[in-house]
Amino acid sequence: MDLRYPVGKFQWDGTATEESRRRAIEEIAAAPANARKAVQGLTQAQIDTPYRPEGWTVRQVIHHIADSHMNAFIRFRLALTENEPTIKPYNENLWSQLADSRELDPSVSLALLEPLHQRWVALLRSMKPADFARTLNHPENGIGSLDRTLALYAWHSKHHVAHITSLRERQGWK
Repeated sequence: MDLRYPVGKFQWDGTATEESRRRAIEEIAAAPANARKAVQGLTQAQIDTPYRPEGWTVRQVIHHIADSHMNAFIRFRLALTENEPTIKPYNENLWSQLADSRELDPSVSLALLEPLHQRWVALLRSMKPADFARTLNHPENGIGSLDRTLALYAWHSKHHVAHITSLRERQGWK
């Protein structure tokens, strides 16, 4: 198994249905609770363990989820209110090296995720099919629809939680 991709690499075939959107929104809605459960009961030493050699620590993974999902929420709002906005990318590896990502207790980002996801999911559930067809321009990845972005962040939610849960399994941490 590739430790970088415990749920596999993101794949999207370019199609979306009402059902696939519903499932993706449910994945995003469940992400805060899944992340909280993934770290529940871990010691500080375990929280500071990289999920793979040369990888981020559990602490950094949790803070990254919050960083990424805050950006995702804003990206959706931009795409819904502007015509094909160009979004601002960020260097997630450099962000993970900032003091708050390396030192702050993960409970802070876990607490942040809950209301963030409440708002994001409320927005997602209010969207019509035409809204999901709206696009944004990522300077590094090109133009993509909100349907694709929704699928990406549903995967992202599972992807990083699986980094932690697969580490727990490999280490035998209960």
